[in-house]
Formats: sequence, structure tokens, C-alpha cells
Amino acid sequence: MTESNPLPADPLHGQPHEIVERDGVRYTLLGTAHVSRASVDAVRAAVASGDYDSVAVELDPGRLQSLTDPDTLTRLDLVKVIREGKTHLFAANLALAAYQRRLAEQLGVEPGEELKAGALDAQARGLPVHLIDREVGLTFKRALQSLGWWQRTKVGAGILASMFGDEEVGDDEIEKLKQGDMLESSFGEFAAESPQLYQTIIAERDQYMASALRQVAAGVPAGAASPYRVLAVVGAGHLPGLVRHLRDDAGDPAELRRSLEIVKPKSRVPWMELVIGVFLVGGFAWGFWQGGVDVGSDLLIQWVLATGVLGAIGCAIAGGHPLSVLAAFISSPLTPLHPALASGTVSAFVEATLRKPTYADFMALRDDVQTVKGWWKNRVARILLNFFLTSLGTAIGVWTGGLRMLGKLVG
Repeated sequence: MTESNPLPADPLHGQPHEIVERDGVRYTLLGTAHVSRASVDAVRAAVASGDYDSVAVELDPGRLQSLTDPDTLTRLDLVKVIREGKTHLFAANLALAAYQRRLAEQLGVEPGEELKAGALDAQARGLPVHLIDREVGLTFKRALQSLGWWQRTKVGAGILASMFGDEEVGDDEIEKLKQGDMLESSFGEFAAESPQLYQTIIAERDQYMASALRQVAAGVPAGAASPYRVLAVVGAGHLPGLVRHLRDDAGDPAELRRSLEIVKPKSRVPWMELVIGVFLVGGFAWGFWQGGVDVGSDLLIQWVLATGVLGAIGCAIAGGHPLSVLAAFISSPLTPLHPALASGTVSAFVEATLRKPTYADFMALRDDVQTVKGWWKNRVARILLNFFLTSLGTAIGVWTGGLRMLGKLVG
């Protein structure tokens, strides 16, 4: 008598998951921990089970490419990034990569490895793959737009600090990752303090991904078995929101996704630049009118020196090329009056043009940014330092020069 083989264990057993059926589609939402080997194994077993017609993962095309192609950074045109004003976004992605690198070294598991396994295993088995998350750049831009200037400053400082940090990730952060979301963990300190940031980074993405899953119903092949079975691999922290939106949301899912991708254009009226411009022009005019050439010239020179020298000092501290320092000095008095330009952008553009990063710089970037010395050694990192420190120097110069002028006007 032969003994029958036991049935394979349920790959979802012991794993957080929910099942929602709607519009002829059965969604199996598998909640994962982004730093758990057990989650990787569960995802691979679920895909291999043959129980699903397609697989959806909590990724956008850019994040999938960065997970599957380690050389993505080496093909980046940094000059184009600076020219298009995407330096902040590049810095945020670099901070996220540095954070993930520390996690990988500490835990022996690449963060997001279960998402990568879900996408690649599905492709290998010929299953359609749906990338349902919103592009990181859109999320970051919408998050910043929801904040006031002080909160944006704190987030920027936190991003810069996280790029410099090399300390181990705390146990509390790891526990959050086991139950939550990579972006939430990366910017969790700010999300906890800001309801607006939490809304953009977590709640909006729940609704966005639910809408993307609902769109799967429109693309079900003719003649497919009903219900069409979709395995959705998402961070465990998204499960409650996804279930709620999948069950309750009405209306066109494509239209809803578009509404959650909108980035409000900058105000056509640059109020801050107008205020600074009126103050400066008025101050210079008053100085020349009331005190003659001597007073007017003195006000003008003080403004140029305060902004230009401090902007140039910031660039020099970043190890900028002498021509980059000169560009910072020339642009710093002028860019506060220009709504679409920053002195850091000008000096970083000159730096990137004169000292174009090499393939080796990009390859070593993730290692170099783990040490303070590495920031000045690596050309990519040094360009980022140039941007931030020149902009910071100019900002300090604006306040210093403005206060000096105000003192002269009221004195």
C-alpha cells in the first residue's frame, strides 16, 4: 500500500491577508513585512501555487527598476536632474536607498525583496504583473505641498541627516517595517507629527492602490474564468485601508488615480520673491534718494556681500570648483528675486559640468554616503552638498542682508 503525498501547506497560513471580491475579481491581499525572510518565502510560495491569474505588487516602475537593476544610478544624467529642478527628489531617493542599505546590512534581507520576488516570479511563470503604487516622486511632491515652510525645512533636514547617518536602525523602526510601509518608516518621524504628511504618504496611497486594483477588472481577458484571481503583495500596514477602499469606493478608478497624481502648479504670483524684490528695490531707491550715492551704494554692496559671500562660502565648504564658488557668489544676490531659480542650482550645475561624475562615482555612491569623508570624495555626493550648502548660505545671507538694510532704513 502506497502512502499518498500530503497536500501542500497553504502559503498564506500564518500570514496577514484579506480577500475581497468585487466586479468579477477576487483580490487576495497578502500583507508582507519588507524586512522578513518569511514574507519572501510566502510570496514565492503563493505565486508558485498556481492559484492566481495575475499578480499585483506595491511598486511603481522606477522602484521595480531600482530593485532589479543595481546599475540604474550609473545611467543617471545628473546635469539634467539639476537643470530640471529635481535635485530634491534625487536627494530623497538617495536617502531612501541609504536607509535600505543599512537595513540590508543589519538584517541580511534586502528591503522590498518580497515585492521583487513577486514581480519576477510572476513574470517567469507568464502571469501578468500590475505595478499599483504611485510613483515616489509624485508622493514626495504632494507631501511637500501639504506642508508649511517650517515643516518642509524639517523634512529636508531629516533627509540630509539620514543620508549622512550610518547608525543601526532601531528595533522600534524594524517593528514598524514588519507591520507597515517602507516610505512610512523612512519618513515616519515626520508622518507621526504631521497629519498632512501621513495623509499623503499612507492614506492617499491606500486609495491609489485600491483604484489601481479595481482597474484590473477592466483588463480581464475575454473568456477568463470567473472570478478572476489576483494576488496583491503589499505592506501589511496597507491592508485595512485597501480592504476599505476596495469594498466601498465608487466612481471611475482611472479618474480617481489621476486626481491623486495631480501636483499643484506653483503660484503664478511669486509672493515671497515679490515681497523681497519690493523691499530691496524700495530700500535701494530710498538709500539713493535720501542719502545720495554713498548711502545707496553702501546698501547695495552690503546686500551683495551678505548673500554672495555666504553663498560662496557654502559652496566652498562643499568642496566646489573655484568656478562653482564664483557662480555661487554671482548668483546668490540675484536668485532670491527669481521664483524659479536657486543659487544652489546654479553652482551645482556648474560643478556637475566641470567635474562630471564618473561611472565609478555612481557605483560607489551608496557606500560613500555612509561616511562623512565619502561625501567630499564622491563627485555625485559633492554636487548634492554643493546644492544644499550654497542654498543654505544664500538663505542666511538673505536674512542677514535684509536685517542690515532694515536697520539702515529705520536707523
